[in-house]
Amino acid sequence: MKQLAKTKVTVRLRKAEDRKEWYVYIESYPVLVFGRDTPQRIREYLNRSVTTVEWDKKRTARTDAEGIKSYKPRRSDNGIIMCRSESDREIMLYAEGVRKIRQKEYDNIDLFTDSETLLAEQKERGKEDFIKYLAETAAKRHARSSKSIQINWDRTKEILKSYSSGSLMFSQINSRMAEDFKLFLLAAPLGGGKKGTISRNTAATYFSIFKAALKQAFIDGFLTVDLASKIKGIPEQESRREYLTIEELNGLASTPCEKDVLKRAALFSALTGLRHSDIQKLRWKEISVENGMAKLHFTQKKTKGVEYMPISEQAFQLCGEPRHLDQLVFEDLTDPSWISRPLKKWVESAGIKKNITFHCFRHTFATLQLSSGTDIYTVSKMLGHTNVKTTQIYAKVIDEKKNRASQAIQLESLKKKEP
Repeated sequence: MKQLAKTKVTVRLRKAEDRKEWYVYIESYPVLVFGRDTPQRIREYLNRSVTTVEWDKKRTARTDAEGIKSYKPRRSDNGIIMCRSESDREIMLYAEGVRKIRQKEYDNIDLFTDSETLLAEQKERGKEDFIKYLAETAAKRHARSSKSIQINWDRTKEILKSYSSGSLMFSQINSRMAEDFKLFLLAAPLGGGKKGTISRNTAATYFSIFKAALKQAFIDGFLTVDLASKIKGIPEQESRREYLTIEELNGLASTPCEKDVLKRAALFSALTGLRHSDIQKLRWKEISVENGMAKLHFTQKKTKGVEYMPISEQAFQLCGEPRHLDQLVFEDLTDPSWISRPLKKWVESAGIKKNITFHCFRHTFATLQLSSGTDIYTVSKMLGHTNVKTTQIYAKVIDEKKNRASQAIQLESLKKKEP
């Protein structure tokens, strides 16, 4: 704690509720405590009590509701509370001795240099719980973010609790601890009572959240070193992004689906690149038609980015007949977990053997756009990516297709003959 100048230390008494006995304590005021905006009153009880206090009938302490007055204790010329019994006087002398020590401590605080004061404050910050801080940071940053982002921050907090057995002080955080936590993450169990460990990419996400909290802690003064800039993240593994070819997409378009809204929404995703969450909440007021061109004006649920996007005539047809501005375009489109069965059945009916989820239609849009020659920056913008690096994974898929295509034409006369 950092003390204010002119802090006064006084010996005081507090009446016991059920007997004529007064507890002796030391009161210091004003005192500035780290983490508090206003000066505090510090009380230190001495585990002593007295019964023979002399009261000054000329100095009223307070008057209760019934008009009964209580008085302040009589003090000697040296400021010591006066008592009748010898034992009580000894207690008051002891209390005065403690008071002098505390007063000297406060009086000497001005002798500390600024650097010593900063060190003292930093020591107090080091006792704060980083896990609690991470939770508070998540609440401030992501109160209006998507549920998936909030879940990831909450899961990171829970894994940190598991790693540290419940709490983690700022003073315990250093580069070695960060590397140790990284190894812990790579073997962390799945949540929700599921068996197995989290994927490497999930571990990378959680560690990046850990680093983001470290960066904010450095900005807020809880850490003196910017650890986040010194420690490396967990490299992500490139996951396979399943997509549909234009032939497979056409096959699906001509195949009946037991849920028409699912079919329309999935094909709409393939033609626009929108996520399920954005299609599910899309309303007619977010669609306009200008000069024969339909356009979307909406806020992405995941990134909160405001998007303006022209869509094709076919994509607009999939929306159906326009209705009230506040109505959903794809009414009754349920969450992904509820459409997995009808989606699988529809894909199998079209003769497609791939493991297709709803999100694969977004992958399909990106892959087919790049295949048709649309530049990666335009595709990145249409997908609503905040970083073009996220879009580059689709470009690698196209490169693989080009590599295979380069081997498609083989001249018989140039083929290597087997020995």
